Amino acid sequence: MGGGCLGNKRILAVDDDKAVLRNFKQILELEGYIVDTAETGRDAIDRSNSKSYNLALIDIRLPDMDGTELLTSMREREPRTVKIIVTGYPSLENAIQAVNRGADGYVVKPIVNMDAFLSTIREHLKKQEESERYTEEKVAEYIESRAREHEAEEAML
Repeated sequence: MGGGCLGNKRILAVDDDKAVLRNFKQILELEGYIVDTAETGRDAIDRSNSKSYNLALIDIRLPDMDGTELLTSMREREPRTVKIIVTGYPSLENAIQAVNRGADGYVVKPIVNMDAFLSTIREHLKKQEESERYTEEKVAEYIESRAREHEAEEAML
């Protein structure tokens, strides 16, 4: 992961509707993302066990489990993956449940405004990248301060 370009980011799209998956895959690949698809929660879990994803688009209604269950499972396994719930059944209850289960975002389908959809994805990936960079900087600062402390201790001996 990483690099300044958002294009090499991996996205997992999870939906039981093949047409929706095909559309997500085409649109996102045109933007330069690497896209895998899964039609069931189990398939999504298997895929996320074998690969790391920067972002997952998760349909709220899957044939084998509720999208929020998958969300919880992925949050435990892949806490850094951005998780966006996708639903054709928007309701305040669904939105609240998704956020409570750890969703980073919420998208309603059919997606009418493709620019807004892509902008949401870019925004979340950018935040993820900034967060990772911040963590790396903090680790580097810590290592440098420990090295300086060690050098000072050595100089006293």
